[in-house]
Amino acid sequence: MLQSEALDILKMGKNVFLTGPAGSGKTHVVNEYVKYLKSMAVDVAVTASTGIAATHIGGMTIHSWSGLGIRDRLTDYDIDDLMQRQYLYKRFERTKVLIIDEVSMLHHYRLDLIEWICRQMKRSDRPFGGMQVVLCGDFFQLPPVTRGDIVESEFAYKAEVWGSSKLTICYLSEQHRQKDNIYLSILSQIRENKVTEKTIDLLKSRLNAQDNLGTGTTKLYTHNIDVDVINNRHLDLIKVAGKSYVMSHKGSPNLTATLRKSCLSPETLVLKVGARVMFTKNHMDGGFVNGTLGVVKDFNQFGDPVVRTTTGMLFTVLPGSWKIEEEGKVKAEITQLPLRLAWAITVHKSQGMSLDAMEVDLSNAFVRGMGYVALSRVRSLGGMKLLGFNEMSLQVDPEVLERDLEFRRMSDSARQDLAEMSRAEIAEIQKGYLKKIEPSSAERQLKNKAKLRQKEKQENQIAKKSTVEITSDMIAKEMPLAEIADARKVKPETIVSHIEDMVMADKLEKTNRCPDITYLKRELKRSEIDDILSAFAKAGTTTLSPVYNLLAKQKKKPSYLKIRLARLFLDK
Repeated sequence: MLQSEALDILKMGKNVFLTGPAGSGKTHVVNEYVKYLKSMAVDVAVTASTGIAATHIGGMTIHSWSGLGIRDRLTDYDIDDLMQRQYLYKRFERTKVLIIDEVSMLHHYRLDLIEWICRQMKRSDRPFGGMQVVLCGDFFQLPPVTRGDIVESEFAYKAEVWGSSKLTICYLSEQHRQKDNIYLSILSQIRENKVTEKTIDLLKSRLNAQDNLGTGTTKLYTHNIDVDVINNRHLDLIKVAGKSYVMSHKGSPNLTATLRKSCLSPETLVLKVGARVMFTKNHMDGGFVNGTLGVVKDFNQFGDPVVRTTTGMLFTVLPGSWKIEEEGKVKAEITQLPLRLAWAITVHKSQGMSLDAMEVDLSNAFVRGMGYVALSRVRSLGGMKLLGFNEMSLQVDPEVLERDLEFRRMSDSARQDLAEMSRAEIAEIQKGYLKKIEPSSAERQLKNKAKLRQKEKQENQIAKKSTVEITSDMIAKEMPLAEIADARKVKPETIVSHIEDMVMADKLEKTNRCPDITYLKRELKRSEIDDILSAFAKAGTTTLSPVYNLLAKQKKKPSYLKIRLARLFLDK
């Protein structure tokens, strides 16, 4: 099925299982449908089975979104407790479309639990409480991780709701990652469990291949311990002093522990100039995404790393935060640079990525499908160096293979049904569904205003220089930080970033164009400035996290914004 056909079916309001080989554009179709729904002011929940997958689509885990959490079972009392949470009740009340990505990694019983929550919260006996549900994934990818206390765990298609939801299967057939026909054939053979001797010989030809894949090659391993050893070894080879960045956290200990576990950034990150890194969070203005690779080129005067991505873009990387919120209140929050060392990553963390070159070791593959996931990350055979593989790595689950053939047949049938309809008929159904789920005129007006504010923000970001210049003019007029942020329709942190850029430019280029910022000291109490500047001196660094942690030990917890603001006056 073509992406455009799947999008047509989604817009008709059908419950859908969107599947297809790696690189066939599943995430693209989901993103296009989400964009369409948001343009019509329709509330859509974008979720995924894991925290890693959720970051790829800019959503949250289905466990967090639904309120299920880490539980394996639910009672009526649990549902009552969930319904008492006003933020959850409102979330379900307004959501019309639920998307769950990487459904292959979701246990069948958890999908049923999530569906039960949906029915209870929506007060409806219809599957998922009447919401349109879009399940996305590929069962040839890695299966659900099973804990020791779970007796029986199956793929999501074994869930009771899989059949009752009357899912339309959309099996994408286009290929947008691999253009190498020989390599496509290899991947197809692995996927169909028809690996020939010729294919094995082709893969063996890449064993320790001597081709120069470039300095940006990523190594994939099956186990975390191998990844850590490789990354630390490469970091040690850089004979310069490193800078350490320690994760800070606040809020519920249990919730912060959950955040730390799912966060791709390590709790202690050591960086050096020349270190190969990967971004672990999407940039709010689209400058980089989770999985973007780069190299640390420098550290600015504040100790923040400056990273050049593989596309040549330069970013000064500031701490990012990961939060759990309830009823508009932050229950837990962790803060760390959105980076990790990336000479090597695990196959598990590579899911969803597209690489130009990689080295992969599958000699310790321990589950069927692992080889397919790893090998399908790279775009061509020539871009892959194989460090080892075992028999298990090229196998796929025979049950999945059988089910996949059924999915293909069902998708062909859905495509035929669509082909028999005229464009006018399709448009009429889509229009009818949209009318059913679109918000009231009052709700639409509120959402349109929010959309306009976001558009203005994006337009300002297009021309970075003019954006900073506008901020500079406002500072010259000694406008308060909050007023500047409000006038620019951005967060105060963004304004501080502009000031940091101006200060840095003046120091490097000696232009003296940065306006006098002394008046901004009024934004802080005298005691706050003294405490923060004293902490910087004591920590012997201009990095934010050590200063925050030092102040926290003193039972003083100024926000990162205040610390950044005070940092501007270190030399003044």
